[in-house]
Amino acid sequence: MSEETAKPFGKDLLDQASREKLPPLNSNEELGLMAQALVKFFTPDSNWTWYASEFDGDDTFFGLVAGLDVELGYFLLSELQSVRGPLGLPVERDIHYQPKTLKDLLAHHGKHFEDE
Repeated sequence: MSEETAKPFGKDLLDQASREKLPPLNSNEELGLMAQALVKFFTPDSNWTWYASEFDGDDTFFGLVAGLDVELGYFLLSELQSVRGPLGLPVERDIHYQPKTLKDLLAHHGKHFEDE
């Protein structure tokens, strides 16, 4: 088993390669909904999913969250590291995820917004 698949959660929830490809917070404002969500996190035992399009390099992401509702906003790495699903499973990073635009993800999750 490779290191990439052996440590998808916990301290290695956000690996160095993912950190390096995420642009700084607010750097995608001009792109609007055409900004790419580059990293996907999910709970394997529930329907919550987080898509990161920006990162402050420390703890704060901006992206799309699909859970009880689907919305754009900020979420924290520290929260993802502490969240557990109903069966006690931790959040994982989807190592097979292919980046998509926020607009495409909103449509995928049943939300349709006009790009500003």
